[in-house]
Amino acid sequence: MRHDVIVRFQDGEEVNLHTTSPMELEAARRWLDEEFQRLGCEPARASGKILFADKLLAVAQAADAAGFADAAWADTYVRAAAGALGKTLVRVDLQATQVGY
Repeated sequence: MRHDVIVRFQDGEEVNLHTTSPMELEAARRWLDEEFQRLGCEPARASGKILFADKLLAVAQAADAAGFADAAWADTYVRAAAGALGKTLVRVDLQATQVGY
């Protein structure tokens, strides 16, 4: 089954990604945790609780369009997003700071 992830950056530019092999949930969680840390992302909530949607937003924002230009990294992001959320269509909107399904 095809899974699509659309990332909309602050400047309105979008990148459309797809995969037919999403990560298993645990692998997706692990990859997002590692990228969140590696990119120096901060929790968006005062409680420190970080949802998958928060991690997808933070990682996409930290990577920016330049990070998504790396095809291997972008492929891993789409596989992790699809695996973490279990949806066939995910919209990561950095302008609105929201993730939609």
